[in-house]
Amino acid sequence: MASVARVADVTDRRSFLHGAAGSVASLALLPELARLGPRRLIEPKAVGLVGVGRQGRAIITELQKIEGARIVAVADTNPSRLASARERAPGSEGFADHRAMLERRRDLEAVVVATPTHLHRAIVEDVLSAGRHCFCEAPLAHTIEDARAIVAAAEASNRIFMAGYQARSNPVYQLARTFFKTASFRDFVSGRTHYHRKTSWRFPPPDGMSAEESNWRLDPELSLGLIGEIASHQLDVFHWFRETMPAEALGFGSIQLRKDGREVADSVQAIFRWADGTAVQSEATLANSYGGQREALHGTNAAFDLAWSHGWMFKELDAPTMGWEVYALRQQFHHDEGIIVIADATKLAELGQLKEGIGLPYSSLYYALADFLRSVSFPNVPVPCTARDGLASTVVGILGNQAIRSGTTVAIDPASWTD
Repeated sequence: MASVARVADVTDRRSFLHGAAGSVASLALLPELARLGPRRLIEPKAVGLVGVGRQGRAIITELQKIEGARIVAVADTNPSRLASARERAPGSEGFADHRAMLERRRDLEAVVVATPTHLHRAIVEDVLSAGRHCFCEAPLAHTIEDARAIVAAAEASNRIFMAGYQARSNPVYQLARTFFKTASFRDFVSGRTHYHRKTSWRFPPPDGMSAEESNWRLDPELSLGLIGEIASHQLDVFHWFRETMPAEALGFGSIQLRKDGREVADSVQAIFRWADGTAVQSEATLANSYGGQREALHGTNAAFDLAWSHGWMFKELDAPTMGWEVYALRQQFHHDEGIIVIADATKLAELGQLKEGIGLPYSSLYYALADFLRSVSFPNVPVPCTARDGLASTVVGILGNQAIRSGTTVAIDPASWTD
């Protein structure tokens, strides 16, 4: 547990909480400074990237922030995107075929796969069979068969494999999970995922690419929709925290704004129910931006509001004091206000950076890639998200999308896809 500065005058704390009667105390979650970065590799690692679209470009940006990560090769079937990627990663060699990259760049130690979801399987299998470590963006695949094949390839290989469900590498979420496992949170009651963007999944194709290829997310035969492509990352938080998966999914979707001939819903809602009767509601839309991307977890002693770069814990006023709650920095949340608990608060205060310290200095993608390369450097250090972990959340996304498309309840039975 990280060190926190303790408030000397407990009476002030009681008076403050009494003034916020009817509220819950809000606690901002910030991990120790050492866990926030930057990350450095002991020895340089030669990294290749397959797929340099929007996510691939983001990966280039984040890899360049990791000291010792050398992007030596990039691969993409589209010449204009490939040329742009080489400009973003100076000194890298470009390949139109990932297999040629694997054959010719013998110095490659690790490869990141960031192609469209339905193309992952063949590329991952090629990377692993070529003896390279592999980071595969999530979800793993668009079908359960392909996702299982990726797991089989990863487990048959002696290479490091990591699935790209990024919350598991996020220091805020790691800290929240430590509280989740204690009496500070206690019993899980319910949860919610929220993803709101005012945007479109229809993009103009780059030169040399068809509109169909560029907009694969709008093809119902290839896309897992908002639940599979986006919310599966958020649902993975619940699988990771609870160490269990839901038993069934019910959902529905509609096209509310993007009435441009698409078949994939731009607004969806789903309910994922666990065997113990608890449930998580999942909402996602491309038609409204309010609230952004976040997850809420409700327990009998506290609740979490997790928003990727930030996180808060709302402690119930009748919950027992655990002894770490009392660093008195206030924060307003609509009608509620409370004290804030910040890990390493004493050190931040000494540096005059207490308020600036609330929030992550890097993205979740940065921490995930850094964790992957750390495991490449130290094979005995496990990756945060294994192939099996990735399979579970990928399948929940696939079946959740099926529930939305069919408007029926779909059973989620791990026995149907695990050995």
